[in-house]
Amino acid sequence: MSRAFIFPGQGSQYVGMGKDLADAFVEAREVFQEVDDALSQKLSKLMFEGPESELNLTENTQPALMAHSLAVAKIIRKQGGIKFEEVCSFMAGHSLGEYSALTAAGGLELAITAKLLKTRGKAMQKAVPVGVGAMAAILGLDLPDVQNVVKKATEGTNKEVVCQAANDNSDGQVVVSGHAGAVQLAINYATEAGAKKAILLPVSAPFHCSLMAPAAQEMAYALADTVIRPPFVPIVSNVTAKAVTEPSDIRRLLVDQITGMVRWRESVQFMKAQGVTEMVELGAGKVLSGLVRRIEKDIACESVGTPEGIEALIGKLK
Repeated sequence: MSRAFIFPGQGSQYVGMGKDLADAFVEAREVFQEVDDALSQKLSKLMFEGPESELNLTENTQPALMAHSLAVAKIIRKQGGIKFEEVCSFMAGHSLGEYSALTAAGGLELAITAKLLKTRGKAMQKAVPVGVGAMAAILGLDLPDVQNVVKKATEGTNKEVVCQAANDNSDGQVVVSGHAGAVQLAINYATEAGAKKAILLPVSAPFHCSLMAPAAQEMAYALADTVIRPPFVPIVSNVTAKAVTEPSDIRRLLVDQITGMVRWRESVQFMKAQGVTEMVELGAGKVLSGLVRRIEKDIACESVGTPEGIEALIGKLK
């Protein structure tokens, strides 16, 4: 059996996240304290107590989700004596989750990752004024159909109008991103094309499209001086849907990821083609596990983010 660990992205956060881990495990408390110290912010208090509106700010959501995932990973490693390189073949994460995967695989230091994600969140938020951009989930159409939809949504408009496929999450679930007017047109065209549902997402910026170019530039500066080590487990890149281990490639792809489409469906298919038969989602929520089941029904998948789940996984991996 070949296994992959996968790490959730934005949308999986919730008030109270990580509190049960902090109550039960010293390793979780250590992770949350290190992140708090790195950011000079009581992020753990915000995770445990809210308010939700503040937790949902992109600059807080991104390091919070990473901290939760890395707390789970550290507990598994320390409490269980588990070496990830011995129990998994790949790691992958959805958008910001790629930073969690890279850190869990030893490519980045925890405190550095926290700062990078704080910078990333702020940069993505300020790249486009609130209200100018939007994102929408298109359900019931596959990527080629959605690409036709976004092409129609920008035809005959100013060449600077943007609408692009941002997340290819699974068969029948694609997210589009761009200027608000064009995204609304895409919703209309998708409905005409037979989408089961096409709805605006409650996000504050149009992620993973060319409007994020200023944020990509800012992350290029931030990553230029960042020490990235070869991960001890290959990381499957969102941008290429292929494995990467070379630090210079990882650095470039993390920049490209800001404006590029998250190729999650293809990433799961790539790992299956490499022999992966089981995926374990480490961190908050069950979003990725649900997507994996839609993409490849014969991959066993579970979500691990609670003390009980962690202890069960350790028992299985030993």
